[in-house]
Amino acid sequence: MATHRIIIVDDHPLFRSALSQTLASEDVAVEEAGGLDALTAALEANRDCDLVLLDLNMPGVRGFSGLLLVRAQYPEIPVMIVSAVEDPAIIRRCFDLGASGYLSKSESAANIRTSIRTVLDGGLWLPEGISLDAEEDDAQKDMLARLATLTPQQVRVLMMLSDGLMNKQVAYELSISEATVKAHVSAILQKLNVDSRTQAVIAAARIEQGQFAPLVEDESA
Repeated sequence: MATHRIIIVDDHPLFRSALSQTLASEDVAVEEAGGLDALTAALEANRDCDLVLLDLNMPGVRGFSGLLLVRAQYPEIPVMIVSAVEDPAIIRRCFDLGASGYLSKSESAANIRTSIRTVLDGGLWLPEGISLDAEEDDAQKDMLARLATLTPQQVRVLMMLSDGLMNKQVAYELSISEATVKAHVSAILQKLNVDSRTQAVIAAARIEQGQFAPLVEDESA
């Protein structure tokens, strides 16, 4: 009987299937989700989950927003990134935002099983040659810490602001009032320590680019 429940979140069915077969064993029950909405539905139906394997790049996900959303909404569930991205700075930022592991899609089946077993046992899994002790810019670390304080709904609102949606459109998409959207935007600005929604979008985008030049725009939210 399976003792661990793992959910693979990736928009490529063939990759999900291949990874599921790699992990097939007597003590692991593997489920597949094609995106964050499917993951949310699976976890709302049964929140008892031991590990989420999450792709960084999927439709509807911008930068680290998928990881931010899952960590904010389900903080008790470990998240391991499974990605083709091998940039050391990106990998370190995933750990800064609460990831328990980072697995390259090019890894062998044996390493995949070992890495996931390590995380299930409560450890961290880093790709070979990656150190979490590397020097990071103070501004980057500060913004990462601030982003990690956003609630799930605030992450969703920030994602929609990044897509250029106005308050009325965000309200429609999330089935909330415009007043509630404005309250979320105000909270986001406060948490990110910026003065406008434009600055919030720029700051979030620059995390992926590793650029934190001073923001000088002053646009009303």
